Amino acid sequence: MEWFRIDNRLVHGQVIAAWLPYLRARILMVANNELAGDELRREIMSLAVPSDITFLCCPVSDTADTLRRTRISSPDEHVLVLFADCADARAAYLAGAVFQVLNLGNLHYGPGKEQICEHIALSQDDRNCLQYFTNQGVEIDFRCVPTATPKVTAL
Repeated sequence: MEWFRIDNRLVHGQVIAAWLPYLRARILMVANNELAGDELRREIMSLAVPSDITFLCCPVSDTADTLRRTRISSPDEHVLVLFADCADARAAYLAGAVFQVLNLGNLHYGPGKEQICEHIALSQDDRNCLQYFTNQGVEIDFRCVPTATPKVTAL
């Protein structure tokens, strides 16, 4: 089982303490070009990951291939895939990463963004991206933590 989540914080306490146990994920994968290219930042981020969890990081364009290799080497393990933003999720999808559900965990407020719920602020580009996913039949799940009731908000 694979779970795909957008969270601009990437690896942090909620992911480690709530999502990994809830999903029974033994593999945590971050698909992010900046992190993939920054060895020091990857090393620092990996320190937050429990030693019994495999931590992977790849460029966004390699998401599908990294998942495919992970499935071969660990076919029964659950995987949590993190993206920093909607654009990364869409780029991974267009490059062959297949998912039916996309969880929006956290997108910070910023200039040109509208707060749509307590943990998500969307720009017009974000809205267009999420509309693309909706048009592809991907369900959008608005939840910070797995125990929360999923929120469905009009884009």
